[in-house]
Amino acid sequence: MSTYDRDLTIAYSSLAHRVPGIVAPTVDGVEILVCVQGLGEAGMPGLPVEVDRVVTVDGRGVARSRNAAIDAASCRYLLFCDDDVEVQIDDVLAAVAYLRRTGGAIALGRGMDPEGRLRKNYPSDRPVPLTLLNSAKAATYEMLVDVHQVRAAGVRFDERFGAGVDTYLGDEYLFIADLLRAGLRGDSLPFVYGVHPETSSGSRWGGEDLHVRAVVLNHVFGRLAPAARFVFALRRREEIGGVTSLARFVADSTTLAPDRARPGSVRQDGPVRRDSVA
Repeated sequence: MSTYDRDLTIAYSSLAHRVPGIVAPTVDGVEILVCVQGLGEAGMPGLPVEVDRVVTVDGRGVARSRNAAIDAASCRYLLFCDDDVEVQIDDVLAAVAYLRRTGGAIALGRGMDPEGRLRKNYPSDRPVPLTLLNSAKAATYEMLVDVHQVRAAGVRFDERFGAGVDTYLGDEYLFIADLLRAGLRGDSLPFVYGVHPETSSGSRWGGEDLHVRAVVLNHVFGRLAPAARFVFALRRREEIGGVTSLARFVADSTTLAPDRARPGSVRQDGPVRRDSVA
Protein backbone atom coordinates (compact mmCIF):
# COMPACT_ATOMS: atom_id res chain seq x y z
CA MET A 1 0.00 0.00 0.00
CA SER A 2 3.00 2.30 0.17
CA THR A 3 2.43 3.22 -3.48
CA TYR A 4 -0.41 5.54 -2.47
CA ASP A 5 -0.01 9.02 -1.10
CA ARG A 6 -2.54 8.88 1.72
CA ASP A 7 -4.67 11.75 2.86
CA LEU A 8 -7.93 10.05 3.78
CA THR A 9 -10.59 10.28 6.48
CA ILE A 10 -13.09 7.44 6.78
CA ALA A 11 -16.14 8.77 8.61
CA TYR A 12 -18.53 6.20 10.08
CA SER A 13 -22.06 7.30 10.93
CA SER A 14 -23.53 5.31 13.79
CA LEU A 15 -25.95 5.18 16.66
CA ALA A 16 -24.26 4.84 20.03
CA HIS A 17 -25.26 1.23 20.66
CA ARG A 18 -23.88 0.17 17.25
CA VAL A 19 -20.45 1.76 17.58
CA PRO A 20 -18.77 -1.31 19.15
CA GLY A 21 -19.57 -3.33 16.02
CA ILE A 22 -17.58 -1.09 13.67
CA VAL A 23 -14.66 -2.88 12.02
CA ALA A 24 -12.39 -0.19 10.59
CA PRO A 25 -9.23 -0.69 8.53
CA THR A 26 -5.95 -0.15 10.33
CA VAL A 27 -3.79 1.74 7.86
CA ASP A 28 -1.13 4.31 8.66
CA GLY A 29 -2.11 7.78 7.54
CA VAL A 30 -5.86 7.08 7.41
CA GLU A 31 -7.99 8.90 9.97
CA ILE A 32 -10.91 6.94 11.43
CA LEU A 33 -13.70 9.27 12.51
CA VAL A 34 -16.95 8.14 14.13
CA CYS A 35 -19.99 10.46 14.08
CA VAL A 36 -22.34 9.28 16.82
CA GLN A 37 -26.03 10.02 17.31
CA GLY A 38 -28.26 8.88 20.15
CA LEU A 39 -25.59 9.14 22.83
CA GLY A 40 -27.48 9.07 26.13
CA GLU A 41 -26.26 9.48 29.67
CA ALA A 42 -24.92 5.92 29.70
CA GLY A 43 -22.55 6.71 26.85
CA MET A 44 -21.25 4.10 24.41
CA PRO A 45 -20.80 0.51 25.55
CA GLY A 46 -17.37 0.36 23.92
CA LEU A 47 -15.21 1.82 21.17
CA PRO A 48 -13.14 0.04 18.51
CA VAL A 49 -9.42 0.53 19.03
CA GLU A 50 -8.98 1.80 15.46
CA VAL A 51 -10.97 4.98 16.10
CA ASP A 52 -9.00 8.24 16.14
CA ARG A 53 -11.77 10.73 16.92
CA VAL A 54 -15.41 10.78 17.95
CA VAL A 55 -17.90 13.49 16.96
CA THR A 56 -21.19 13.67 18.82
CA VAL A 57 -24.10 14.76 16.62
CA ASP A 58 -27.36 16.05 18.12
CA GLY A 59 -30.75 15.45 16.53
CA ARG A 60 -32.00 12.78 14.18
CA GLY A 61 -31.26 11.85 10.59
CA VAL A 62 -28.10 10.46 9.06
CA ALA A 63 -27.64 13.55 6.86
CA ARG A 64 -26.69 15.48 10.01
CA SER A 65 -23.98 12.93 10.64
CA ARG A 66 -22.67 13.29 7.07
CA ASN A 67 -22.50 17.06 7.46
CA ALA A 68 -20.67 16.63 10.74
CA ALA A 69 -18.12 14.49 8.89
CA ILE A 70 -17.63 17.22 6.28
CA ASP A 71 -16.97 19.73 9.07
CA ALA A 72 -14.71 17.48 11.14
CA ALA A 73 -12.57 15.59 8.61
CA SER A 74 -8.86 16.37 9.03
CA CYS A 75 -7.76 14.97 5.67
CA ARG A 76 -8.41 16.24 2.19
CA TYR A 77 -10.30 13.16 1.01
CA LEU A 78 -13.33 11.84 2.84
CA LEU A 79 -15.08 8.50 2.50
CA PHE A 80 -18.56 8.45 4.02
CA CYS A 81 -19.27 5.11 5.65
CA ASP A 82 -21.99 3.21 7.50
CA ASP A 83 -21.27 1.25 10.64
CA ASP A 84 -22.00 -2.11 8.98
CA VAL A 85 -19.68 -1.65 5.98
CA GLU A 86 -16.42 -3.53 5.53
CA VAL A 87 -14.15 -1.05 3.74
CA GLN A 88 -12.01 -2.32 0.87
CA ILE A 89 -9.12 -0.02 1.60
CA ASP A 90 -6.89 -0.75 -1.40
CA ASP A 91 -9.61 0.28 -3.86
CA VAL A 92 -10.46 3.36 -1.79
CA LEU A 93 -6.82 4.46 -1.81
CA ALA A 94 -6.68 3.87 -5.56
CA ALA A 95 -9.67 6.21 -5.90
CA VAL A 96 -7.88 8.80 -3.75
CA ALA A 97 -4.97 8.62 -6.19
CA TYR A 98 -7.44 9.08 -9.07
CA LEU A 99 -8.92 12.23 -7.53
CA ARG A 100 -5.43 13.61 -6.92
CA ARG A 101 -4.55 13.02 -10.54
CA THR A 102 -7.76 14.36 -12.10
CA GLY A 103 -8.72 17.11 -9.66
CA GLY A 104 -12.29 15.79 -9.37
CA ALA A 105 -14.44 16.60 -6.36
CA ILE A 106 -16.14 13.21 -6.07
CA ALA A 107 -15.45 9.63 -7.10
CA LEU A 108 -18.31 7.15 -6.85
CA GLY A 109 -17.20 3.60 -6.23
CA ARG A 110 -19.00 0.29 -5.98
CA GLY A 111 -20.44 -1.94 -3.31
CA MET A 112 -20.47 -5.70 -2.96
CA ASP A 113 -22.69 -7.99 -0.93
CA PRO A 114 -21.16 -10.52 1.50
CA GLU A 115 -21.19 -13.17 -1.26
CA GLY A 116 -18.90 -11.05 -3.45
CA ARG A 117 -21.58 -9.94 -5.92
CA LEU A 118 -21.86 -6.35 -7.05
CA ARG A 119 -24.89 -4.79 -5.38
CA LYS A 120 -26.27 -3.13 -8.51
CA ASN A 121 -25.65 -2.58 -12.21
CA TYR A 122 -22.83 -0.07 -12.50
CA PRO A 123 -22.31 2.04 -15.63
CA SER A 124 -18.94 0.84 -16.96
CA ASP A 125 -15.57 -0.73 -16.20
CA ARG A 126 -14.04 2.63 -17.09
CA PRO A 127 -14.43 6.04 -15.43
CA VAL A 128 -17.75 7.66 -16.36
CA PRO A 129 -18.44 11.38 -15.75
CA LEU A 130 -21.26 11.95 -13.27
CA THR A 131 -24.47 13.67 -14.35
CA LEU A 132 -27.93 14.08 -12.89
CA LEU A 133 -29.02 11.14 -15.04
CA ASN A 134 -26.52 8.51 -13.85
CA SER A 135 -25.98 9.23 -10.16
CA ALA A 136 -29.39 8.58 -8.59
CA LYS A 137 -28.46 5.13 -7.26
CA ALA A 138 -25.41 6.22 -5.28
CA ALA A 139 -25.04 4.74 -1.81
CA THR A 140 -23.33 6.85 0.82
CA TYR A 141 -20.46 4.42 1.38
CA GLU A 142 -19.76 4.61 -2.38
CA MET A 143 -18.99 8.34 -2.09
CA LEU A 144 -15.41 9.60 -1.83
CA VAL A 145 -15.10 13.40 -1.92
CA ASP A 146 -12.44 16.08 -1.96
CA VAL A 147 -13.67 17.77 1.19
CA HIS A 148 -11.69 20.95 0.47
CA GLN A 149 -13.69 21.50 -2.74
CA VAL A 150 -16.96 20.54 -1.06
CA ARG A 151 -16.42 23.03 1.77
CA ALA A 152 -15.34 25.81 -0.59
CA ALA A 153 -18.48 25.33 -2.69
CA GLY A 154 -20.72 25.24 0.40
CA VAL A 155 -22.24 21.89 -0.57
CA ARG A 156 -24.05 20.10 2.27
CA PHE A 157 -26.37 17.16 2.72
CA ASP A 158 -30.01 18.25 2.87
CA GLU A 159 -31.03 17.25 6.39
CA ARG A 160 -34.68 16.89 5.39
CA PHE A 161 -33.73 13.69 3.56
CA GLY A 162 -32.07 10.39 4.43
CA ALA A 163 -32.37 7.60 6.98
CA GLY A 164 -33.78 8.71 10.31
CA VAL A 165 -36.21 11.34 8.98
CA ASP A 166 -39.59 11.10 7.27
CA THR A 167 -38.18 11.53 3.76
CA TYR A 168 -35.78 8.66 4.28
CA LEU A 169 -34.20 8.31 0.82
CA GLY A 170 -32.30 10.46 -1.64
CA ASP A 171 -29.84 12.39 0.52
CA GLU A 172 -26.92 11.09 -1.56
CA TYR A 173 -28.52 11.99 -4.89
CA LEU A 174 -29.41 15.49 -3.71
CA PHE A 175 -25.85 16.01 -2.47
CA ILE A 176 -24.39 14.97 -5.84
CA ALA A 177 -26.90 17.16 -7.70
CA ASP A 178 -25.93 20.19 -5.60
CA LEU A 179 -22.26 19.40 -6.10
CA LEU A 180 -22.65 19.26 -9.89
CA ARG A 181 -24.73 22.45 -9.95
CA ALA A 182 -21.97 24.17 -7.97
CA GLY A 183 -19.66 23.55 -10.92
CA LEU A 184 -17.74 20.65 -9.37
CA ARG A 185 -17.17 17.43 -11.26
CA GLY A 186 -16.61 13.80 -10.59
CA ASP A 187 -16.65 10.29 -12.01
CA SER A 188 -18.00 6.85 -11.35
CA LEU A 189 -15.07 4.44 -10.99
CA PRO A 190 -14.75 0.64 -11.23
CA PHE A 191 -13.40 0.35 -7.67
CA VAL A 192 -15.16 -1.53 -4.88
CA TYR A 193 -15.21 0.63 -1.75
CA GLY A 194 -17.05 -1.65 0.61
CA VAL A 195 -18.94 -4.83 1.42
CA HIS A 196 -22.44 -4.17 2.73
CA PRO A 197 -25.30 -6.44 3.83
CA GLU A 198 -27.75 -7.08 1.03
CA THR A 199 -30.75 -5.37 2.64
CA SER A 200 -30.86 -1.64 1.86
CA SER A 201 -33.45 1.12 2.09
CA GLY A 202 -32.75 1.92 -1.56
CA SER A 203 -34.00 -1.52 -2.62
CA ARG A 204 -37.56 -1.05 -1.31
CA TRP A 205 -40.42 -0.20 -3.66
CA GLY A 206 -43.56 0.01 -1.50
CA GLY A 207 -46.13 2.79 -1.70
CA GLU A 208 -44.40 5.12 0.76
CA ASP A 209 -41.02 4.36 -0.85
CA LEU A 210 -42.40 5.49 -4.21
CA HIS A 211 -43.73 8.69 -2.68
CA VAL A 212 -40.33 9.50 -1.17
CA ARG A 213 -38.62 8.81 -4.51
CA ALA A 214 -41.02 11.22 -6.21
CA VAL A 215 -40.24 13.92 -3.64
CA VAL A 216 -36.50 13.44 -4.25
CA LEU A 217 -36.92 13.80 -8.03
CA ASN A 218 -39.04 16.90 -7.54
CA HIS A 219 -36.26 18.54 -5.53
CA VAL A 220 -33.49 17.48 -7.92
CA PHE A 221 -35.19 18.51 -11.17
CA GLY A 222 -37.47 21.40 -10.18
CA ARG A 223 -39.59 22.50 -13.13
CA LEU A 224 -38.43 19.46 -15.11
CA ALA A 225 -39.64 17.08 -12.40
CA PRO A 226 -42.81 15.93 -14.23
CA ALA A 227 -40.72 14.69 -17.14
CA ALA A 228 -38.19 13.15 -14.75
CA ARG A 229 -40.93 11.25 -12.89
CA PHE A 230 -42.36 9.98 -16.17
CA VAL A 231 -39.01 8.75 -17.48
CA PHE A 232 -38.17 7.18 -14.13
CA ALA A 233 -41.53 5.38 -14.08
CA LEU A 234 -40.92 3.95 -17.54
CA ARG A 235 -37.47 2.69 -16.61
CA ARG A 236 -38.54 1.17 -13.29
CA ARG A 237 -42.06 0.03 -14.19
CA GLU A 238 -41.38 -3.56 -13.14
CA GLU A 239 -40.38 -2.49 -9.63
CA ILE A 240 -43.18 0.07 -9.36
CA GLY A 241 -45.87 -2.43 -10.30
CA GLY A 242 -49.33 -1.88 -11.72
CA VAL A 243 -50.88 0.98 -13.65
CA THR A 244 -52.35 2.58 -10.52
CA SER A 245 -48.97 2.80 -8.80
CA LEU A 246 -47.34 4.13 -11.96
CA ALA A 247 -49.97 6.83 -12.40
CA ARG A 248 -49.81 7.84 -8.74
CA PHE A 249 -46.02 8.17 -8.93
CA VAL A 250 -46.05 10.21 -12.14
CA ALA A 251 -48.66 12.56 -10.66
CA ASP A 252 -46.88 13.04 -7.32
CA SER A 253 -45.58 16.63 -7.33
CA THR A 254 -44.96 16.85 -3.58
CA THR A 255 -42.08 19.02 -2.36
CA LEU A 256 -40.92 19.90 1.12
CA ALA A 257 -41.11 23.35 2.62
CA PRO A 258 -37.76 25.18 2.68
CA ASP A 259 -35.71 24.32 5.75
CA ARG A 260 -34.32 27.55 7.13
CA ALA A 261 -33.08 26.02 10.34
CA ARG A 262 -29.38 25.62 10.83
CA PRO A 263 -27.99 22.08 11.06
CA GLY A 264 -28.04 20.45 14.47
CA SER A 265 -25.24 21.25 16.86
CA VAL A 266 -22.13 19.15 16.59
CA ARG A 267 -19.70 18.43 19.38
CA GLN A 268 -16.19 17.23 18.51
CA ASP A 269 -14.78 15.23 21.37
CA GLY A 270 -11.25 15.27 19.98
CA PRO A 271 -8.72 12.44 20.28
CA VAL A 272 -10.16 9.41 21.98
CA ARG A 273 -9.25 8.87 25.61
CA ARG A 274 -9.37 5.12 26.13
CA ASP A 275 -9.76 5.49 29.89
CA SER A 276 -13.01 7.41 29.38
CA VAL A 277 -14.73 4.69 27.38
CA ALA A 278 -16.72 2.02 29.18
